Amino acid sequence: MITLTYQFLEPYTLRNGVTIANRVAMSPMTEQSSFEDGTITNDEIDYYRLRAGGVGMLITGCAYVNPLGKGYEGELSAADRSMLPGLSRLAQGIKAGPTKAILQVFSAGRMTSTAVLRGQQPVSASAVAPLRPNAETPRALTTAEVEQTIQDFANATQLAIDAGFDGVELHGANTYLMQQFFSPHSNRRTDRFGGSLSKRMTFPLAVVDACANVIAKADRPFILGYRISPEEREEPGIRLADTLELIKLLNYKPIDYLHISLADAWAGSIVDRSEATPIFQKIQAVVADDLPLMVVGHLATPSQVEQLMSDGVQFAALGRELIREPKWVQKVIAGDERAIRYTFSLADLDELKVTPPLLHFLRTTFKKGFPLSTDEQQLKL
Repeated sequence: MITLTYQFLEPYTLRNGVTIANRVAMSPMTEQSSFEDGTITNDEIDYYRLRAGGVGMLITGCAYVNPLGKGYEGELSAADRSMLPGLSRLAQGIKAGPTKAILQVFSAGRMTSTAVLRGQQPVSASAVAPLRPNAETPRALTTAEVEQTIQDFANATQLAIDAGFDGVELHGANTYLMQQFFSPHSNRRTDRFGGSLSKRMTFPLAVVDACANVIAKADRPFILGYRISPEEREEPGIRLADTLELIKLLNYKPIDYLHISLADAWAGSIVDRSEATPIFQKIQAVVADDLPLMVVGHLATPSQVEQLMSDGVQFAALGRELIREPKWVQKVIAGDERAIRYTFSLADLDELKVTPPLLHFLRTTFKKGFPLSTDEQQLKL
């Protein structure tokens, strides 16, 4: 037996008393492999089960909390009690060894389309289209719909509890609905859910409160995480100063970790290119001492993950690296780091339980960040 020296293999106890076996999490990633109605497939369960057993937490790809929240084809649903049997199977499949099963929940808001919503117009905080090609202009949610959406997040949390998950992660990042309410670009409302910075915080904080109230009634400790994108490129858009003010309030909410969504873990500002200080370090300056940070962004090697720990980050989230190397943690523990895969071969699809929709997603949207071990010609097959 080797002597384990990595900090990231040490356990961590969250605010709610739950101990996580190590500091490595599987980042939530789109895999587009659910049935059309959002029901889990056997392929997805096999995919997640393969990647469980080593990481301390496994966070699923996002599950929509109501029908208008669906963002793409093949997305998992947490919008209805009819999903309970499938979600229960998913939770059970993930909870192998020390791994905690976390269901990420979200609404896509304006980041969807009429086609995905089967004829329904996308919705958002306001009727402002996202700045992307062929984007549709959403309609603004009514006050009653906003309040119902908050309840939908709470209902999805209860569904996750009943299904046997260990926690939920609220997806307040990547330009989806929770972020849309916080953003001055997508939120032009004049009611209590929009206007000033403090009013733009109302919706995301209300979602946290509603989900926390559900968790408080659970018969076991249950993890509540929050994922956040620190900045937006849009003008007007979220700036880091805005995010720091939101985090100061999240410090006092019963969340158990704060997940910073970054393209590169050590990235500086995407707005002010002259500012190279890593974003996570600026967040460390205001986050509560007992609220752990989780950082994601092209992490692959044990040395990269360990560097984050040395920099005072509590959790590292691996994304695409766990697609090509599901047993990353197990190989590190076994002292077999030389066996860790950093490339992806199309010959490994069956072994890695990568479905055709996921492969297509990796070869298109994430082509630059997910190189194959074969030549460029194979990409055209």
